[in-house]
Order: sequence, then C-alpha cells, then structure tokens
Amino acid sequence: MGLDVGDARIGLAISDPLGIIATPLKIISRKDIETDVRTIVDIVNKNNVARIIVGMPFSMDGSLGTQADKVRSFAKELSSHTDVPLEYRDERLSTVAAKRILQQVRKTSRGARYDAAAAALILQSYLDDSLTPKEYQPDEPADT
Repeated sequence: MGLDVGDARIGLAISDPLGIIATPLKIISRKDIETDVRTIVDIVNKNNVARIIVGMPFSMDGSLGTQADKVRSFAKELSSHTDVPLEYRDERLSTVAAKRILQQVRKTSRGARYDAAAAALILQSYLDDSLTPKEYQPDEPADT
C-alpha cells in the first residue's frame, strides 16, 4: 500500500497481489491522528497489505523540512498500530506527475483528487525498483 500523507488528506494506493501494478484506492479527509490511523489500519487488514510505502516529501535540494517531520510523526504513530513493515519513498514531484496524468484523462476524472494518484505513483516507483520482485507462475508451462 502507498500513502501520500498531507495536512488535509491522505491518498492511498494499493498494488495487485503480485506487486506489479499500483492503483489509486481512496482519499481520506484528515480528521485527527487516531481516526486517520485507525482508518488506514482497517484498510491494511482488510486488504492483507504486506508493506506500507509512505511518500517522504524531500525538498528539491534533497533536504527534509517541516512537512517531512509531520509525515514521520504520522508514520511513527501508524507503525505503532500495525505489524506491517513501513518504508519511506522519495515523493518529489509525485503530485505534479499525478496532476499531469489526470489532466490527460480529464474527461474521465472530473473532480478527481490528486492525492490517491500521487500515492499510486509513490507505490509504483517502489514496485518498479523492488529488489525481490514476485514471480508469476502460470497455470501451464510456457512453450519453449
């Protein structure tokens, strides 16, 4: 599962069972940290999530600022409520890329928020770079 944690909303994305494709899942409007964490933990449990990838908002120069501290604080609270491993992923420009993608499909995404799409981009980046990709085992052997 990928998370794009913001002050007003949290974008969520999930991958297919093989860990190949990330898809936007939903957007959570922030209420308070306890409610937000409980909502995410419920989604993690219902979807049998194996790993949570949290977007870390690095500045363009690679430094971490105030928003990164907020994300780390949220992630720390989340990790104290689940045994699912949590990792950070550089999210620089993920929202910009998500906006561009959604603008290209504007007719089908009117009113769509960018947060879940940004979470999908964060998660997809992780899946693409994963050191241990899951292998697909076809039902029948392939012809050689």
